[in-house]
Amino acid sequence: MNLRAEGLEFSYGAHRSVLRGVTLELRPGVVTALFGPNGCGKSTLVRCLNGTLKPRAGQVLLGDRPLEGRAASEIARHVAVVPQDTPTDVPFTVREMVRLGRYAHGDLWGRETAEDAAAVEESLSRVNAAGLSGRFFGTLSGGERQRVIVARALAQRGEVLLLDEPSAHLDVSHQLELYRLVRRLAAEGQAVLMVCHDLFLAPLVADECVLMHGGRIVAAGKPETVLSPDHLLAAYGARIAIAWVDGQTVNAKFPAPHFLA
Repeated sequence: MNLRAEGLEFSYGAHRSVLRGVTLELRPGVVTALFGPNGCGKSTLVRCLNGTLKPRAGQVLLGDRPLEGRAASEIARHVAVVPQDTPTDVPFTVREMVRLGRYAHGDLWGRETAEDAAAVEESLSRVNAAGLSGRFFGTLSGGERQRVIVARALAQRGEVLLLDEPSAHLDVSHQLELYRLVRRLAAEGQAVLMVCHDLFLAPLVADECVLMHGGRIVAAGKPETVLSPDHLLAAYGARIAIAWVDGQTVNAKFPAPHFLA
């Protein structure tokens, strides 16, 4: 199922325009990586794509129907989100946190079905967190918590997965595990959007890249085309050169000391 934003405009208040005419399409089997400096509108776009925020203009289509007017539970059956931040002071075990991803599939009484249980166990296993199942969420490390939140999103079993900086708090080993999982999900037919600051590893995972600056899309397309020195200069204000061999990034140079990826 495709998820498409058409001409999105969004403002916080009367004078703070965040999204300016953003058009973006997420397709089954495709990993799209979204890059851009802090404050350019990436997280706001994610919230519009899952119906949490209502755009001032434009629309978001899930399949051939707008999100507007749909119940949150209906959207959640199709679109799952891994947010940037999750409260840690919750009195839930890891399994209970992942079980929350099944709320949109539940009955009026909130009873757990065999399908719910299977989805929770499979999701924990896919992020290598089955051993954390009985621990309380607040006792985990930052990296462990992030893996659990990814598992919660997987438990929704939607067709679209939106990950807002999913590699935050993860060490390199677990970043690679996450990226491999993302590729497997795409191979299974999911449409995946990853909001990224990582210009080194993430382009290896992405089929397509989108680069934002100032609430607008600077460039969209294949990673080696989008992440060009001119485009990166326009977005980040720093001259960055990424070397590519057969479509794969092999190194990057960023001589400007103020650059933050």
